[in-house]
Amino acid sequence: MTTSANAGARLDRLPVGSFHYMIFILVGAGMFFDGYDLYVGATVQPALLQSNFSTEALNVVFMSRMFLGMTIGALVAGFVGDALGRRFTYQINLAIFGLASLAAAVAPDITTLNWLRLVMGLGLGAEIVVGYSTLTEFVPPRTRGRWLSFMVFVVVAGLPVSALLATFIIPKVGWQPMFVISGVGALIVWWLRKNLPESPRWLESKGRHEEADAVLTAIEKRYQAPLPPAVPAPPTPAAEFSSLWRLPLVLRMLVGSWTLITVNTLIFGFVTWLPTLFYRQLHMPITQSFQYTLVIAIGSPAGCVLGAWCADALGRRPSIIGASVATVALGALYATFTAATDPTMMLTVGFLLIVSIYVQVALLFGVYTPELFPTELRLRANGICNTFGRAATVVSPYAVFWLATNLGIPGVLAMMIAFVIVQIILVAAWGVESNQRVLEDVAGSEPGRGAAAGMKPAE
Repeated sequence: MTTSANAGARLDRLPVGSFHYMIFILVGAGMFFDGYDLYVGATVQPALLQSNFSTEALNVVFMSRMFLGMTIGALVAGFVGDALGRRFTYQINLAIFGLASLAAAVAPDITTLNWLRLVMGLGLGAEIVVGYSTLTEFVPPRTRGRWLSFMVFVVVAGLPVSALLATFIIPKVGWQPMFVISGVGALIVWWLRKNLPESPRWLESKGRHEEADAVLTAIEKRYQAPLPPAVPAPPTPAAEFSSLWRLPLVLRMLVGSWTLITVNTLIFGFVTWLPTLFYRQLHMPITQSFQYTLVIAIGSPAGCVLGAWCADALGRRPSIIGASVATVALGALYATFTAATDPTMMLTVGFLLIVSIYVQVALLFGVYTPELFPTELRLRANGICNTFGRAATVVSPYAVFWLATNLGIPGVLAMMIAFVIVQIILVAAWGVESNQRVLEDVAGSEPGRGAAAGMKPAE
Protein backbone atom coordinates (compact mmCIF):
# COMPACT_ATOMS: atom_id res chain seq x y z
CA MET A 1 0.00 0.00 0.00
CA THR A 2 1.36 3.45 -0.95
CA THR A 3 1.81 5.64 2.14
CA SER A 4 3.01 8.76 0.31
CA ALA A 5 3.17 9.55 -3.37
CA ASN A 6 5.80 12.28 -2.83
CA ALA A 7 3.87 14.24 -5.45
CA GLY A 8 5.57 17.62 -5.15
CA ALA A 9 9.12 16.33 -5.43
CA ARG A 10 8.28 13.92 -8.27
CA LEU A 11 6.56 16.64 -10.30
CA ASP A 12 9.19 19.31 -9.65
CA ARG A 13 12.15 17.15 -10.80
CA LEU A 14 10.57 16.37 -14.21
CA PRO A 15 12.27 17.94 -17.24
CA VAL A 16 9.93 20.08 -19.29
CA GLY A 17 8.39 17.81 -21.92
CA SER A 18 5.31 16.90 -23.93
CA PHE A 19 3.23 16.35 -20.79
CA HIS A 20 3.73 19.97 -19.65
CA TYR A 21 2.87 21.27 -23.11
CA MET A 22 -0.31 19.16 -23.17
CA ILE A 23 -1.37 20.57 -19.79
CA PHE A 24 -0.58 24.10 -20.94
CA ILE A 25 -2.45 23.77 -24.25
CA LEU A 26 -5.61 22.22 -22.80
CA VAL A 27 -5.79 24.52 -19.79
CA GLY A 28 -4.75 27.46 -21.95
CA ALA A 29 -7.38 26.84 -24.62
CA GLY A 30 -10.15 27.12 -22.05
CA MET A 31 -8.47 30.14 -20.49
CA PHE A 32 -8.26 31.83 -23.90
CA PHE A 33 -12.00 31.60 -24.45
CA ASP A 34 -12.50 32.68 -20.86
CA GLY A 35 -10.40 35.77 -21.62
CA TYR A 36 -12.16 36.35 -24.92
CA ASP A 37 -15.58 36.12 -23.28
CA LEU A 38 -14.38 38.37 -20.49
CA TYR A 39 -13.24 41.11 -22.83
CA VAL A 40 -15.99 40.75 -25.39
CA GLY A 41 -18.20 42.96 -23.23
CA ALA A 42 -15.91 45.91 -23.96
CA THR A 43 -16.43 45.54 -27.71
CA VAL A 44 -20.14 44.77 -27.50
CA GLN A 45 -21.10 47.74 -25.32
CA PRO A 46 -20.74 50.52 -27.95
CA ALA A 47 -22.67 48.37 -30.46
CA LEU A 48 -25.48 47.86 -27.94
CA LEU A 49 -25.71 51.64 -27.61
CA GLN A 50 -25.54 52.37 -31.32
CA SER A 51 -28.22 49.80 -32.17
CA ASN A 52 -30.50 51.10 -29.37
CA PHE A 53 -30.56 47.59 -27.89
CA SER A 54 -29.32 49.15 -24.64
CA THR A 55 -28.65 52.46 -22.89
CA GLU A 56 -25.63 53.78 -21.00
CA ALA A 57 -27.31 53.00 -17.68
CA LEU A 58 -28.20 49.45 -18.78
CA ASN A 59 -24.66 48.96 -20.11
CA VAL A 60 -23.43 49.62 -16.57
CA VAL A 61 -25.78 46.84 -15.41
CA PHE A 62 -24.38 44.63 -18.22
CA MET A 63 -20.84 45.00 -16.83
CA SER A 64 -21.84 44.85 -13.18
CA ARG A 65 -23.85 41.63 -13.59
CA MET A 66 -20.88 39.90 -15.17
CA PHE A 67 -18.66 40.96 -12.29
CA LEU A 68 -21.26 39.80 -9.76
CA GLY A 69 -21.30 36.40 -11.46
CA MET A 70 -17.50 36.28 -11.48
CA THR A 71 -17.41 37.15 -7.78
CA ILE A 72 -19.75 34.28 -6.92
CA GLY A 73 -18.02 31.92 -9.36
CA ALA A 74 -14.55 32.62 -7.94
CA LEU A 75 -15.68 31.94 -4.38
CA VAL A 76 -17.66 28.79 -5.18
CA ALA A 77 -14.90 27.41 -7.44
CA GLY A 78 -12.34 27.72 -4.65
CA PHE A 79 -14.35 25.60 -2.24
CA VAL A 80 -15.51 23.11 -4.88
CA GLY A 81 -12.00 22.77 -6.34
CA ASP A 82 -10.43 21.99 -2.96
CA ALA A 83 -13.25 19.59 -2.05
CA LEU A 84 -14.02 17.77 -5.31
CA GLY A 85 -10.87 18.30 -7.34
CA ARG A 86 -9.37 20.57 -9.97
CA ARG A 87 -10.56 18.43 -12.90
CA PHE A 88 -14.25 18.41 -11.96
CA THR A 89 -14.26 22.17 -11.37
CA TYR A 90 -12.54 23.32 -14.55
CA GLN A 91 -14.88 21.16 -16.64
CA ILE A 92 -18.13 22.38 -15.12
CA ASN A 93 -17.22 26.05 -15.42
CA LEU A 94 -16.43 25.69 -19.14
CA ALA A 95 -19.84 24.16 -19.74
CA ILE A 96 -21.54 27.00 -17.84
CA PHE A 97 -20.04 29.93 -19.70
CA GLY A 98 -20.07 28.11 -23.06
CA LEU A 99 -23.81 27.40 -22.96
CA ALA A 100 -24.62 30.83 -21.52
CA SER A 101 -22.63 32.52 -24.31
CA LEU A 102 -24.65 30.72 -26.98
CA ALA A 103 -27.86 31.74 -25.25
CA ALA A 104 -26.66 35.36 -25.12
CA ALA A 105 -26.38 35.43 -28.92
CA VAL A 106 -30.15 34.99 -29.20
CA ALA A 107 -31.18 37.17 -26.23
CA PRO A 108 -34.38 39.03 -27.19
CA ASP A 109 -33.70 42.11 -25.03
CA ILE A 110 -31.10 43.75 -22.81
CA THR A 111 -32.76 42.48 -19.62
CA THR A 112 -32.33 38.87 -20.70
CA LEU A 113 -28.80 39.56 -21.94
CA ASN A 114 -27.84 41.12 -18.60
CA TRP A 115 -29.04 38.04 -16.67
CA LEU A 116 -27.18 35.75 -19.07
CA ARG A 117 -24.08 37.86 -18.51
CA LEU A 118 -24.35 37.02 -14.81
CA VAL A 119 -24.45 33.29 -15.65
CA MET A 120 -21.46 33.69 -17.94
CA GLY A 121 -19.69 35.42 -15.08
CA LEU A 122 -20.14 32.35 -12.87
CA GLY A 123 -18.09 30.26 -15.30
CA LEU A 124 -15.56 33.03 -16.01
CA GLY A 125 -14.80 33.62 -12.33
CA ALA A 126 -14.38 29.90 -11.72
CA GLU A 127 -12.08 29.35 -14.71
CA ILE A 128 -9.68 32.10 -13.63
CA VAL A 129 -9.27 30.55 -10.17
CA VAL A 130 -9.00 26.89 -11.22
CA GLY A 131 -6.95 27.32 -14.40
CA TYR A 132 -4.01 29.18 -12.87
CA SER A 133 -4.01 27.09 -9.68
CA THR A 134 -4.05 23.82 -11.64
CA LEU A 135 -1.10 24.80 -13.81
CA THR A 136 0.78 26.02 -10.71
CA GLU A 137 0.66 22.49 -9.27
CA PHE A 138 2.12 20.82 -12.40
CA VAL A 139 4.96 23.04 -13.67
CA PRO A 140 8.54 23.00 -12.23
CA PRO A 141 9.57 25.85 -9.88
CA ARG A 142 12.61 26.92 -11.89
CA THR A 143 10.39 28.14 -14.75
CA ARG A 144 7.00 28.41 -13.03
CA GLY A 145 6.87 32.19 -13.38
CA ARG A 146 7.42 31.96 -17.12
CA TRP A 147 4.78 29.24 -17.64
CA LEU A 148 2.12 31.04 -15.64
CA SER A 149 2.87 34.45 -17.13
CA PHE A 150 2.47 32.98 -20.61
CA MET A 151 -0.84 31.51 -19.48
CA VAL A 152 -1.91 35.08 -18.69
CA PHE A 153 -0.66 36.01 -22.17
CA VAL A 154 -3.07 33.43 -23.58
CA VAL A 155 -5.93 34.87 -21.52
CA VAL A 156 -5.32 38.51 -22.37
CA ALA A 157 -4.87 37.64 -26.04
CA GLY A 158 -8.66 37.61 -25.87
CA LEU A 159 -8.56 41.42 -25.68
CA PRO A 160 -6.84 42.20 -29.02
CA VAL A 161 -8.56 39.20 -30.67
CA SER A 162 -12.00 40.41 -29.57
CA ALA A 163 -11.10 43.98 -30.60
CA LEU A 164 -9.90 42.78 -34.03
CA LEU A 165 -12.97 40.59 -34.61
CA ALA A 166 -15.26 43.38 -33.44
CA THR A 167 -13.68 45.77 -35.95
CA PHE A 168 -14.67 43.49 -38.85
CA ILE A 169 -17.78 41.70 -37.54
CA ILE A 170 -19.86 44.17 -35.53
CA PRO A 171 -20.17 47.00 -38.12
CA LYS A 172 -21.27 44.47 -40.79
CA VAL A 173 -23.18 41.75 -38.92
CA GLY A 174 -23.87 42.99 -35.40
CA TRP A 175 -22.74 41.98 -31.91
CA GLN A 176 -24.42 38.55 -31.67
CA PRO A 177 -21.69 36.52 -33.51
CA MET A 178 -19.18 37.65 -30.88
CA PHE A 179 -20.97 35.47 -28.30
CA VAL A 180 -21.37 32.55 -30.72
CA ILE A 181 -17.58 32.40 -31.16
CA SER A 182 -16.95 32.15 -27.41
CA GLY A 183 -19.73 29.63 -26.83
CA VAL A 184 -18.70 27.20 -29.56
CA GLY A 185 -15.02 27.51 -28.68
CA ALA A 186 -15.61 26.83 -24.98
CA LEU A 187 -17.67 23.70 -25.65
CA ILE A 188 -15.03 22.29 -28.03
CA VAL A 189 -12.37 22.76 -25.35
CA TRP A 190 -14.68 21.19 -22.75
CA TRP A 191 -14.69 18.01 -24.84
CA LEU A 192 -10.91 18.00 -25.37
CA ARG A 193 -10.18 18.56 -21.68
CA LYS A 194 -11.51 15.13 -20.78
CA ASN A 195 -7.93 13.90 -21.33
CA LEU A 196 -6.49 16.04 -18.54
CA PRO A 197 -5.43 14.19 -15.34
CA GLU A 198 -6.28 15.23 -11.81
CA SER A 199 -3.59 17.11 -9.87
CA PRO A 200 -1.41 14.60 -7.96
CA ARG A 201 -0.68 17.27 -5.35
CA TRP A 202 -4.41 17.61 -4.67
CA LEU A 203 -4.93 13.84 -4.58
CA GLU A 204 -2.12 13.49 -2.07
CA SER A 205 -3.49 16.34 0.08
CA LYS A 206 -6.74 14.35 0.31
CA GLY A 207 -4.92 11.17 1.40
CA ARG A 208 -5.57 9.49 -1.96
CA HIS A 209 -1.94 8.39 -2.28
CA GLU A 210 -2.48 5.39 -4.56
CA GLU A 211 -4.39 7.48 -7.11
CA ALA A 212 -1.71 10.18 -6.95
CA ASP A 213 0.99 7.56 -7.46
CA ALA A 214 -0.87 6.09 -10.45
CA VAL A 215 -1.12 9.54 -12.12
CA LEU A 216 2.54 10.28 -11.41
CA THR A 217 3.67 6.89 -12.73
CA ALA A 218 1.76 7.46 -15.98
CA ILE A 219 3.42 10.85 -16.35
CA GLU A 220 6.90 9.46 -15.62
CA LYS A 221 6.47 6.73 -18.25
CA ARG A 222 6.43 9.47 -20.89
CA TYR A 223 10.15 10.01 -20.25
CA GLN A 224 12.57 7.54 -21.85
CA ALA A 225 15.70 8.89 -20.16
CA PRO A 226 16.35 8.18 -16.47
CA LEU A 227 14.85 10.81 -14.19
CA PRO A 228 16.76 12.56 -11.39
CA PRO A 229 15.95 11.42 -7.85
CA ALA A 230 12.89 12.96 -6.20
CA VAL A 231 14.02 14.50 -2.92
CA PRO A 232 10.97 14.82 -0.67
CA ALA A 233 10.25 18.15 0.96
CA PRO A 234 10.42 18.33 4.78
CA PRO A 235 7.08 17.20 6.24
CA THR A 236 4.70 19.98 7.20
CA PRO A 237 1.42 19.77 9.13
CA ALA A 238 -1.71 19.86 7.00
CA ALA A 239 -3.08 23.39 6.74
CA GLU A 240 -6.60 23.97 8.03
CA PHE A 241 -9.03 26.54 6.67
CA SER A 242 -8.87 28.53 9.92
CA SER A 243 -5.13 29.10 9.36
CA LEU A 244 -6.00 31.54 6.56
CA TRP A 245 -7.07 34.00 9.25
CA ARG A 246 -3.90 33.61 11.36
CA LEU A 247 -0.31 34.74 10.77
CA PRO A 248 1.41 34.40 8.35
CA LEU A 249 -1.34 33.46 5.90
CA VAL A 250 -3.70 36.29 6.87
CA LEU A 251 -1.11 38.81 5.62
CA ARG A 252 -0.92 36.90 2.34
CA MET A 253 -4.69 37.02 2.14
CA LEU A 254 -4.52 40.80 2.56
CA VAL A 255 -1.79 41.21 -0.06
CA GLY A 256 -3.50 38.80 -2.48
CA SER A 257 -6.92 40.39 -2.04
CA TRP A 258 -5.77 43.98 -2.46
CA THR A 259 -3.55 43.27 -5.44
CA LEU A 260 -6.43 41.50 -7.20
CA ILE A 261 -8.80 44.34 -6.28
CA THR A 262 -6.30 46.73 -7.86
CA VAL A 263 -5.57 44.75 -11.03
CA ASN A 264 -9.27 44.04 -11.60
CA THR A 265 -10.04 47.72 -11.20
CA LEU A 266 -7.30 48.59 -13.67
CA ILE A 267 -8.66 46.15 -16.25
CA PHE A 268 -12.39 46.59 -15.81
CA GLY A 269 -12.40 50.18 -14.62
CA PHE A 270 -10.20 51.38 -17.43
CA VAL A 271 -9.09 48.93 -20.12
CA THR A 272 -12.47 47.40 -20.95
CA TRP A 273 -14.09 50.84 -20.93
CA LEU A 274 -11.73 52.26 -23.55
CA PRO A 275 -14.10 51.83 -26.55
CA THR A 276 -16.96 53.48 -24.65
CA LEU A 277 -14.71 56.24 -23.28
CA PHE A 278 -13.41 57.01 -26.78
CA TYR A 279 -16.93 56.86 -28.20
CA ARG A 280 -18.62 59.02 -25.55
CA GLN A 281 -15.90 61.17 -23.96
CA LEU A 282 -13.85 61.98 -27.09
CA HIS A 283 -16.82 61.77 -29.51
CA MET A 284 -15.13 59.32 -31.86
CA PRO A 285 -17.10 57.31 -34.43
CA ILE A 286 -17.59 53.73 -33.26
CA THR A 287 -15.21 52.32 -35.92
CA GLN A 288 -12.47 54.77 -34.89
CA SER A 289 -12.98 53.92 -31.20
CA PHE A 290 -12.40 50.24 -32.04
CA GLN A 291 -9.25 51.15 -34.01
CA TYR A 292 -7.82 53.24 -31.15
CA THR A 293 -8.63 50.46 -28.70
CA LEU A 294 -6.94 47.87 -30.92
CA VAL A 295 -3.70 49.91 -31.11
CA ILE A 296 -3.55 50.38 -27.34
CA ALA A 297 -4.71 46.81 -26.62
CA ILE A 298 -1.65 45.39 -28.38
CA GLY A 299 0.16 46.45 -25.22
CA SER A 300 -1.64 43.72 -23.26
CA PRO A 301 0.20 40.69 -24.75
CA ALA A 302 3.42 42.74 -24.82
CA GLY A 303 3.03 43.36 -21.09
CA CYS A 304 2.47 39.65 -20.44
CA VAL A 305 5.65 38.71 -22.34
CA LEU A 306 7.60 41.28 -20.33
CA GLY A 307 5.99 39.96 -17.14
CA ALA A 308 7.01 36.40 -18.07
CA TRP A 309 10.64 37.47 -18.32
CA CYS A 310 10.54 39.57 -15.15
CA ALA A 311 8.88 36.83 -13.05
CA ASP A 312 11.86 34.46 -13.16
CA ALA A 313 14.67 36.91 -13.96
CA LEU A 314 13.93 39.70 -11.47
CA GLY A 315 11.57 38.05 -9.01
CA ARG A 316 7.91 38.54 -8.22
CA ARG A 317 8.01 41.40 -5.71
CA PRO A 318 10.48 43.71 -7.54
CA SER A 319 8.56 43.22 -10.79
CA ILE A 320 5.16 43.95 -9.23
CA ILE A 321 6.44 47.08 -7.49
CA GLY A 322 8.33 48.32 -10.57
CA ALA A 323 5.33 47.88 -12.87
CA SER A 324 3.10 49.59 -10.30
CA VAL A 325 5.38 52.64 -10.15
CA ALA A 326 5.39 52.80 -13.96
CA THR A 327 1.58 52.62 -13.96
CA VAL A 328 1.32 55.59 -11.62
CA ALA A 329 3.67 57.72 -13.75
CA LEU A 330 2.16 56.73 -17.11
CA GLY A 331 -1.40 57.10 -15.79
CA ALA A 332 -0.70 60.71 -14.84
CA LEU A 333 0.81 61.38 -18.29
CA TYR A 334 -2.07 59.69 -20.09
CA ALA A 335 -4.61 61.87 -18.27
CA THR A 336 -2.68 64.94 -19.47
CA PHE A 337 -2.56 63.90 -23.13
CA THR A 338 -6.19 62.76 -23.15
CA ALA A 339 -7.29 66.12 -21.79
CA ALA A 340 -5.25 67.79 -24.55
CA THR A 341 -6.68 65.33 -27.13
CA ASP A 342 -3.22 64.74 -28.62
CA PRO A 343 -3.83 61.51 -30.63
CA THR A 344 -0.17 60.56 -31.16
CA MET A 345 0.90 60.97 -27.54
CA MET A 346 -2.38 59.51 -26.29
CA LEU A 347 -1.79 56.32 -28.26
CA THR A 348 1.91 56.11 -27.37
CA VAL A 349 1.49 56.71 -23.64
CA GLY A 350 -1.70 54.63 -23.63
CA PHE A 351 0.19 51.70 -25.16
CA LEU A 352 2.95 51.94 -22.54
CA LEU A 353 0.36 52.26 -19.78
CA ILE A 354 -1.34 49.07 -20.92
CA VAL A 355 2.06 47.32 -21.01
CA SER A 356 2.74 48.28 -17.37
CA ILE A 357 -0.78 47.24 -16.32
CA TYR A 358 -0.45 43.84 -17.97
CA VAL A 359 2.93 43.13 -16.41
CA GLN A 360 0.96 43.29 -13.15
CA VAL A 361 -1.87 41.20 -14.63
CA ALA A 362 0.61 38.48 -15.64
CA LEU A 363 2.27 38.39 -12.24
CA LEU A 364 -0.76 38.79 -9.97
CA PHE A 365 -3.41 36.67 -11.69
CA GLY A 366 -1.26 33.88 -13.01
CA VAL A 367 1.90 33.68 -10.92
CA TYR A 368 1.96 35.30 -7.53
CA THR A 369 -1.40 34.75 -5.83
CA PRO A 370 -1.72 30.98 -6.51
CA GLU A 371 1.84 30.46 -5.19
CA LEU A 372 1.17 32.01 -1.79
CA PHE A 373 -0.90 29.23 -0.23
CA PRO A 374 -0.57 25.51 0.69
CA THR A 375 -2.06 22.90 -1.65
CA GLU A 376 -4.85 22.04 0.80
CA LEU A 377 -6.02 25.67 0.74
CA ARG A 378 -4.79 26.91 -2.63
CA LEU A 379 -8.10 27.12 -4.47
CA ARG A 380 -10.09 28.38 -1.49
CA ALA A 381 -7.54 31.07 -0.64
CA ASN A 382 -7.09 32.04 -4.30
CA GLY A 383 -10.86 31.98 -4.72
CA ILE A 384 -11.40 34.28 -1.73
CA CYS A 385 -8.75 36.71 -2.98
CA ASN A 386 -10.38 36.66 -6.41
CA THR A 387 -13.77 37.14 -4.77
CA PHE A 388 -12.62 40.39 -3.18
CA GLY A 389 -11.08 41.40 -6.49
CA ARG A 390 -14.25 40.65 -8.42
CA ALA A 391 -16.48 42.24 -5.77
CA ALA A 392 -14.66 45.53 -6.35
CA THR A 393 -15.53 45.32 -10.04
CA VAL A 394 -19.23 44.95 -9.23
CA VAL A 395 -19.24 48.58 -8.12
CA SER A 396 -16.37 49.92 -10.28
CA PRO A 397 -18.56 50.34 -13.43
CA TYR A 398 -20.79 52.69 -11.46
CA ALA A 399 -17.76 54.58 -10.11
CA VAL A 400 -16.23 54.81 -13.59
CA PHE A 401 -19.54 55.96 -15.07
CA TRP A 402 -19.82 58.74 -12.46
CA LEU A 403 -16.18 59.80 -12.77
CA ALA A 404 -16.21 59.74 -16.57
CA THR A 405 -19.42 61.78 -16.66
CA ASN A 406 -18.27 64.40 -14.16
CA LEU A 407 -14.48 64.46 -14.45
CA GLY A 408 -13.72 62.65 -17.72
CA ILE A 409 -10.88 60.18 -18.30
CA PRO A 410 -8.50 62.04 -15.91
CA GLY A 411 -10.95 61.38 -13.06
CA VAL A 412 -11.03 57.67 -13.89
CA LEU A 413 -7.23 57.52 -13.96
CA ALA A 414 -6.95 59.31 -10.60
CA MET A 415 -8.93 56.47 -8.99
CA MET A 416 -6.68 53.88 -10.65
CA ILE A 417 -3.51 55.61 -9.40
CA ALA A 418 -4.78 55.70 -5.80
CA PHE A 419 -5.41 51.93 -5.84
CA VAL A 420 -1.93 51.23 -7.25
CA ILE A 421 -0.16 53.33 -4.61
CA VAL A 422 -1.75 51.25 -1.84
CA GLN A 423 -0.69 48.10 -3.71
CA ILE A 424 2.95 49.23 -3.77
CA ILE A 425 2.93 49.75 0.00
CA LEU A 426 1.36 46.36 0.80
CA VAL A 427 3.58 44.29 -1.52
CA ALA A 428 6.71 46.04 -0.25
CA ALA A 429 5.74 45.52 3.40
CA TRP A 430 4.16 42.06 3.47
CA GLY A 431 4.79 40.39 0.14
CA VAL A 432 6.62 37.04 0.03
CA GLU A 433 9.22 36.33 -2.68
CA SER A 434 8.38 33.02 -4.33
CA ASN A 435 10.73 33.11 -7.30
CA GLN A 436 12.13 29.63 -8.22
CA ARG A 437 11.03 28.06 -4.96
CA VAL A 438 9.06 24.85 -4.54
CA LEU A 439 5.47 25.40 -3.47
CA GLU A 440 5.95 23.52 -0.20
CA ASP A 441 8.76 25.96 0.78
CA VAL A 442 6.75 29.05 -0.07
CA ALA A 443 3.92 27.88 2.16
CA GLY A 444 5.95 28.43 5.33
CA SER A 445 7.75 31.69 4.49
CA GLU A 446 7.53 34.82 6.61
CA PRO A 447 6.15 38.08 5.12
CA GLY A 448 8.71 40.11 3.22
CA ARG A 449 11.16 37.20 3.06
CA GLY A 450 12.25 34.74 0.42
CA ALA A 451 15.03 32.40 -0.56
CA ALA A 452 17.65 35.03 0.16
CA ALA A 453 16.41 35.24 3.74
CA GLY A 454 17.19 31.66 4.56
CA MET A 455 14.56 29.71 2.63
CA LYS A 456 15.93 26.96 0.44
CA PRO A 457 15.42 27.71 -3.28
CA ALA A 458 14.53 25.10 -5.84
CA GLU A 459 17.39 23.31 -7.46
